[in-house]
Amino acid sequence: MADTAAGLLSLPSGLLELCALLGAPRDSLRGLQQVAHKRGMKNLSSLAPEVLSVFVPPFTTKEDGQVTGAVCTTLGKARRRSFRKKREKPRTEPWKGPLGDSKGPDSEDISIPGGVDLLALPQLCFPGGVCVASEPKDDYVHFLVLTDVCGNRTFGVVAQYYRPLHDEYCFYNGRTHQEPTVSSAGRFVPFAVCVVSRFPYYNSLKDCLSCLLTHLKLCKDFEVDNHIKDFAARLSLIPSPPPGPLHLIFNMKPLQVVFPSRADPESPIIDLDLHLPLLCFSPEKVLQILTCILTEQRIVFFSSDWALLTLVAECFMVYLHPLQWQHTFVPILSGQMLDFVMAPTSFLMGCHLDHFEEVNKEADGLVLIDIDHGSITCSRSSDKDMDIPDIPLLPAQTFIQRIQSLQLHPELHLAHLSSSTDLNEGRARHRAWQQMLNCKIQHITLQLLVSIFRDVRNHLNYEHRVFNSEEFLKTRAAGDQLFYKQVLDTYMFHSFLKARLNGRMDAFARMDLDTQSEEDRVDRMLISPRRPTVEKMASRKALPLHITHRRMVVSMPNLQDISLPELLPRNSSLRIMDTSCCRSSSPVLNVAPKSTYTFKIPEIHFPLVSQCVQAYYTDLITLLSKAMGLLGPGDSLLLARYFYLRGLVHLMQGQLLSALLDFQNLYKTDIGIFPADLVKRMVESMSASERAQAERMPELRRLITEVLDKPGEAPKADDAVKNFELPKKHMQLSDFVKRVQESGIVKDAVVIQRLFDALTVGHQKQIDPETFRDFYTCWKETEAEAQEVSLPALLMDHLDKNECVYKLSSSVKTNRGVGKIAMTQKRLFLLPEGRPGYVEIATFRNIEEVKSTMVVFLLLRIPTLKIKTVAKKEVFEANLKSECDLWHLMVKEMWAGKKLADDYKDPQYIQQALTNVLLMDAVVGTLQSPNAIYAASKLSYFDKMKNEMPMVVPKTTSETLKHRINPSAGETAPQAVDVLLYTPGRLDPAEKVEDAHPKLWCALNEGKVIVFDASSWTTHQHCFKVGASKVNCMVMAEHSQVWVGSEDSVIYIINVHSMSCNKQLTDHRAAVTGLVVQDGKKPSEVYSCSLDGTVLAWNVSTLRVTNRCQLQSSSLTSIILYSDRLWCCKPSSFFPRYFMACVLAQAWGHRGHSTVQEQLWVACSGHNELYIWSLKDPGQPPQRIHLQDCTEVSCMICVKRQIWVGGRGMSQGKPRGKIYVMDVEKKVVEKELVAHTDTVRTLCSAEDRYVLSGAGQEEGKIAIWKVE
Repeated sequence: MADTAAGLLSLPSGLLELCALLGAPRDSLRGLQQVAHKRGMKNLSSLAPEVLSVFVPPFTTKEDGQVTGAVCTTLGKARRRSFRKKREKPRTEPWKGPLGDSKGPDSEDISIPGGVDLLALPQLCFPGGVCVASEPKDDYVHFLVLTDVCGNRTFGVVAQYYRPLHDEYCFYNGRTHQEPTVSSAGRFVPFAVCVVSRFPYYNSLKDCLSCLLTHLKLCKDFEVDNHIKDFAARLSLIPSPPPGPLHLIFNMKPLQVVFPSRADPESPIIDLDLHLPLLCFSPEKVLQILTCILTEQRIVFFSSDWALLTLVAECFMVYLHPLQWQHTFVPILSGQMLDFVMAPTSFLMGCHLDHFEEVNKEADGLVLIDIDHGSITCSRSSDKDMDIPDIPLLPAQTFIQRIQSLQLHPELHLAHLSSSTDLNEGRARHRAWQQMLNCKIQHITLQLLVSIFRDVRNHLNYEHRVFNSEEFLKTRAAGDQLFYKQVLDTYMFHSFLKARLNGRMDAFARMDLDTQSEEDRVDRMLISPRRPTVEKMASRKALPLHITHRRMVVSMPNLQDISLPELLPRNSSLRIMDTSCCRSSSPVLNVAPKSTYTFKIPEIHFPLVSQCVQAYYTDLITLLSKAMGLLGPGDSLLLARYFYLRGLVHLMQGQLLSALLDFQNLYKTDIGIFPADLVKRMVESMSASERAQAERMPELRRLITEVLDKPGEAPKADDAVKNFELPKKHMQLSDFVKRVQESGIVKDAVVIQRLFDALTVGHQKQIDPETFRDFYTCWKETEAEAQEVSLPALLMDHLDKNECVYKLSSSVKTNRGVGKIAMTQKRLFLLPEGRPGYVEIATFRNIEEVKSTMVVFLLLRIPTLKIKTVAKKEVFEANLKSECDLWHLMVKEMWAGKKLADDYKDPQYIQQALTNVLLMDAVVGTLQSPNAIYAASKLSYFDKMKNEMPMVVPKTTSETLKHRINPSAGETAPQAVDVLLYTPGRLDPAEKVEDAHPKLWCALNEGKVIVFDASSWTTHQHCFKVGASKVNCMVMAEHSQVWVGSEDSVIYIINVHSMSCNKQLTDHRAAVTGLVVQDGKKPSEVYSCSLDGTVLAWNVSTLRVTNRCQLQSSSLTSIILYSDRLWCCKPSSFFPRYFMACVLAQAWGHRGHSTVQEQLWVACSGHNELYIWSLKDPGQPPQRIHLQDCTEVSCMICVKRQIWVGGRGMSQGKPRGKIYVMDVEKKVVEKELVAHTDTVRTLCSAEDRYVLSGAGQEEGKIAIWKVE
């Protein structure tokens, strides 16, 4: 490879970025000793530390005679191995200096990793200074977090140890045979070894340094550098483990050191004991500290133990994941750095406890946290008490209960076990216990965050990236307002909002999805205006002081069944929360950590020359390959980690092609850990000959094409989150649509256009800011009023638990008493005044007639609403006066919506009618003019539809249709349903019970897939992406995978257990148009075809191509597997156009005969005919069947003895999506179903009991049909 490529690709570093030896300079020690000798001083004062040696990888170069030196010159970082501080050489003593050969250059030219400041490093490694001790001290370890100017962090572990001055091997002593002097006797000098890594391996690197110190204490002065260099070289050769379940083990002698991996690419590495803060602070104090971090205070930790400062601070960072601290983070400040705490911006720092009073006195506005005593205070110089709020009460109490249920002491957990006689076995036991405890603590803290911020999603507009903070705050309890006001203004929360709007599926999103209530899932499907349900009203009444906890718009789902105690007074200062009332029922968490595996890194042989390094790489590759060979076909998760590690090792060896092949295999095993940036740099750095060789390999050709030919994405501007604001200028239609969508009132652009017409009746077609503000205020006031509704207990028992009161009239006189008329999504009822109970007026389904009339009373003409029902002879009359016309419009709209919902088996009609009704109410309240009712009538969409263009649902359609669902619910416009797949329920041990329900997989445009729980038709997985192109086909394989064929030529594989898409098959070169599975044989096989005529056979277990076929002509549109034969559909002279559907079916003979007629049913693009071949004599011309009133056929499936044909045709003079149900034996149309308002795009069968159809973009709904 050319040398010019060296700048294009830098090798991924191992665990080590830098290793340094630090201590007092020799001259300082000598001078200080002489002073002490002259003055007879027993104690030596503190010295200024400095960097004595620095070791930076790589540790082998071409000068070492490396065989592959040319390769490493290209790929490696051209850096020297070590650095020695410049020192003056004694004139009369040409001996070898204590830190190496003094004849070397004064300062070697090395590249120090970014973020490591060698000038500040000595102060951080000796934060208390270098003090020569009069007696030996224990080794001491503490931890550092180093941040560069770009905010990138590196992590350091420092081990201090002491050597006696009089020791003949001391660093200071230059003469190996020098006799100890009286003045130097009993003096011990501290030195420090600092390891800097890009990864926070606190415990692991502590173990490594502990092993190193056992050697350094015994070695001679001239051997120290070599020992440290060998130690650093070992760490630099250990690759960092990829995200997932595989941990690496390395034998540092005598300890087996484990380097854990992060759980997933979005999670941090956890290599510390997360229960440390719980041992130092009470749960109440932990919550207060979390509040200080969430509100971005200026925080200073104090401890007499330097190690605890970093460990405790890092624990709190993990507690808040995925929220991230955005400000200065310096957990250790030396005495010379104390002025840092005077910074005016938010920060988190740490100081020794000796400086507590100084910081407390000099700095103002600080939160001072004493780790040693478990206390939290504010700095004394503050003018007033700091305004630090409390965490919301219910999440706080739940957190405290769960923390108190934890077992924080390993002795209690391990008491029943026999004593371990093996050091590493005992450490493994403790590590397993710690891993389980860490998992539980992470689960508890994540639940806390989800409880606090779950409702944020209800106030986000994803299309316009708007957060309505004002309305969100209105939904919070009065005692929680201060907390949310402060948190909402932080950088941390802003980044959290950006992640939500970007659809990031991080730990928060996954737990939010897993803990959603059934009501939340239904609400997500129906997208109805938010109101408290009867169930929530009942739970709210059960609270002793529910008024204090009143939510003005939305009630947070009650995730935990915890009865709230009497609300305590809440204040704005740091306080102790009394939780004695909730300690009696602490729930015990049963959260098991995910299974982990280990891989042992081979020994590294010394001396460290190129041959030894190459031997190490060879051994590592051999062990990785052997481990891969022992895996079963289903261990793809572990296999991916081995591929990743082997690819890194091949890259370190300079074997680019082998490395690319390993990384390419991640597509089939776990695309989530694919190192895209590294692979791109690898391809760009390849020489012409290597590039040509790679192009000849089918496995790499696609990978290189994607990397080089794919146009780079344009740099995106920062996707800032806007806060919702009322408009200040006049708005045309387009701007008005955007503003209403941002407000969260309505998303459907068509409905908003009707609202625009209503608000501009009799005016110029634009909305002024005052009108918009009045409308917005009316809408929100109506929402708030609905929260105040108090229903009798008897009525709540009668209503469905998901019913909500959407409208309440003023007190009116009716023929059934005086009271208020209430409207839910199902019925009308009267709340009488002066007596408990209720009076049922009517359900919308049973309404027969609605009239608005005038009743004469004395000389008055009183507007009266009359409602006649089917079941009752008596007509309900209500003297609604000025409200009569509005109620007349609203009741008729709800009546019409209910009728449409019943006729079309689509519950969304009633939800849309509710939205129309509430918009009418807001329009009347906004305009308050004589033509307000006329304006509101513009929104009476379903009533007009019923009266002006009634659509009679054919009887056959009505009887066959069972239900409709809308996968585009919540979107601004409908989306076409491209593919449907039903997967039956299966209680697999790997699944949760709720995940074992049958599922419906729905592919929308741009690779969007939504999964429904087919037992309740609620969303199981709201949305995830499989590429960005149209999905053409889906199939289930081995009950654990869903294969998705895309227009972008990729087959995406979804794991049905984890509901994640982490595997891709990239062997096709054109759009994947068909997938079929052969389940009869083991292992199962899947056949795929693409538009270019390629047919591939896949082993489902190994995801390898077992057979390949290339048809002569292209435009292969589908394949069918039948009787061990693969039938391929492509154009021919008979059918010059694309085949759209092809079905094989069996037709049984008449009664008394056992003959079976195998038939091939074919449909063609743009045609309204079906073609049927008999497979006994396929040479004969096919039988043609003309479909009446059909304009095109788009899909076709075989169900039992029927062929269901989907397409488009005419019904009642209008084009509609239609389904023709054909009898296989008679070859006639049994049923003609008017399915959708748009073309039927796809059909699928649900266990031969139901057929599901998906419509085009005009409607975008799914219909469920019963199979006879």
